[in-house]
Amino acid sequence: MFTMQEIKSHYLFTDEDAEQLKSLLPIAEADKEQLIEEFYDHLLGIPETAQFLQDDQRLYRLKKNHADWFVGMFAGTYDNLYLHRLQRIGHVHVQIGLNAHFVNAAMQVVRRFSVGMIRENFTDREERRMKTQAVEKIIDINLDIITASYIEEELKKVFISHRLESKLIHATERFTYGLNLVLVLALAGVSISIVGLFGWDIFHIFRGDMEKGILSALGSLLILWMMIELMDNEIKTLKGGRFNILVFIGVIIVAMIREILISTLRHDALETQAFLAGTLLILGVVYFLVAKSQQFRTTP
Repeated sequence: MFTMQEIKSHYLFTDEDAEQLKSLLPIAEADKEQLIEEFYDHLLGIPETAQFLQDDQRLYRLKKNHADWFVGMFAGTYDNLYLHRLQRIGHVHVQIGLNAHFVNAAMQVVRRFSVGMIRENFTDREERRMKTQAVEKIIDINLDIITASYIEEELKKVFISHRLESKLIHATERFTYGLNLVLVLALAGVSISIVGLFGWDIFHIFRGDMEKGILSALGSLLILWMMIELMDNEIKTLKGGRFNILVFIGVIIVAMIREILISTLRHDALETQAFLAGTLLILGVVYFLVAKSQQFRTTP
């Protein structure tokens, strides 16, 4: 936040400008009632601002405050106390929900009235120019400080919203990471069980049930391969890699191959085996198309 001295320097507002404004103080005191009349005719003619002026006591109080503010522009003293008064005015406008557009529009009424006040009271062209220039500067300074409250309010909303969104996104990312970690550990546990199942299938081979043992062992190996692929994909995801749909299609294909092997062992009906073979063919086509699609997207 700038100090009043810094703001005045940015607008090239000099001590001479302050003296020019101070010389207009008696005229401003005499004309303030006329200014207030024109100012509130403007506000009451706009539905969006008229809604704030329906209460008579509030209207009386606001007219007095605006008259004091108008005369204060010609007091000749523009220090940090003056800055704080303008900031309070801006915060009040923000709190009641008055759109900044109407603040700018109303200030134009004050600008026109002030310039007209100078023209009516001073005939010398150079004197009018200097006083008009000083009035333009102090009105611009007032408008700058008052509307800055709106910018501060918007920045607060953006800052709070951004900070909240960042925390939510971060928490969700950590939660997803934790779920992926749990999934990897679960897959590892299942893989250990499949290794045990493979050992049991080998045991069947040595017991003399050669055909069943070999086919069952082959099925267990396919499941183990499926677990390895799933764990590898999850580990890549934990490291920030991209989700690979081909892995899951491949897992389904492996599961279907194992089902065909088991169906053969069970001597299922020909229709059942044909259905499984057809499903496997369709999955193979889907795998091929997805692989081609991914290759096309990654080709420069």
